[in-house]
Amino acid sequence: MTFLFAGVLLLVASGAAAVGFRRRPRLAERAYLLLSVVGAASALVPALRVLGGGAVESVRIATGVPGGPWVFAIDPLSAWFLLVILGAGLAASAYGTFYLAAEAEHGSVPLGRLVFSLLLAALTLVVTAQSAVPFLAAWELMALGGYFAVVFDDRREDVRRAGLVYLVATHAGTLLLFLLFGAWGSHAADLTFASLAAGARQLGDTRSLVFALALLGFGVKAGFVPLHFWLPEAHAAAPSHVSALMSGVVIKTGVYGLLRVATLLHVPPAWWGWTVLVLGVASAILGVLWALAQHDLKRLLAYHSVENIGIILLGLGVGALGLVYRL
Repeated sequence: MTFLFAGVLLLVASGAAAVGFRRRPRLAERAYLLLSVVGAASALVPALRVLGGGAVESVRIATGVPGGPWVFAIDPLSAWFLLVILGAGLAASAYGTFYLAAEAEHGSVPLGRLVFSLLLAALTLVVTAQSAVPFLAAWELMALGGYFAVVFDDRREDVRRAGLVYLVATHAGTLLLFLLFGAWGSHAADLTFASLAAGARQLGDTRSLVFALALLGFGVKAGFVPLHFWLPEAHAAAPSHVSALMSGVVIKTGVYGLLRVATLLHVPPAWWGWTVLVLGVASAILGVLWALAQHDLKRLLAYHSVENIGIILLGLGVGALGLVYRL
């Protein structure tokens, strides 16, 4: 896990370098890109090892805070999402370097790069945290990073409005996640994911409450119908590289959260699968129809993102039903 944490620190350092060398733009640009590349490559090393058949890598940190130790791990699910996050994030970061330079009159380029690097670091921690406290901390950092990335050009009223809608929506989702882990944690020894999985069989009727909270809490981030209301506005307001990251990566963390909770809760009842399947069908169909009516490219991308999330939910729903009916 040393490579993972080194990568996260280097991603943060890339943003810090952009701010620290702001009076020397060429040096700031090169330092930002170099540290971003090295940081992403470092964080990918353990992910590639796991995907290559290696053992799950993990570390436990005794913090003394409520909730138990902080656990970070890379299993195959985390590793796949790390590939998406760091691959797409690095491409968006490289494009954003030149995009922000051309948009300098609309906002602070160094701060824009810092926010973007913090967002990538937070995304990396979200998919590797294996206990509730660091997961929620990384989730909140991701939410704040997304907000400040969206409102880069905060002189425009529509940008400020879109940022506010995003901020309120994402924090409503976070509140639901707090309730989720609170309800679940009362049946577990601590808030590590391993303990939550062990306590899942003792949940009884609370198990369905946990699923509902997960579906809504992570659903706000994923942006499927009818929780997609923030997505078109945020896409249209955000800089292009941020809009791309939100479509390709940020909303997929909602899918990651649903998958992670589903694996911890063991075999689901049939109605969970049918619920996800129906939401997937609605999102896929309505996303396409709304996209056909768009003339703004970013809004078009936003509604196609809703469609794509719907297709992913279709797969999750079918998979869940396959487990239930042993297909």
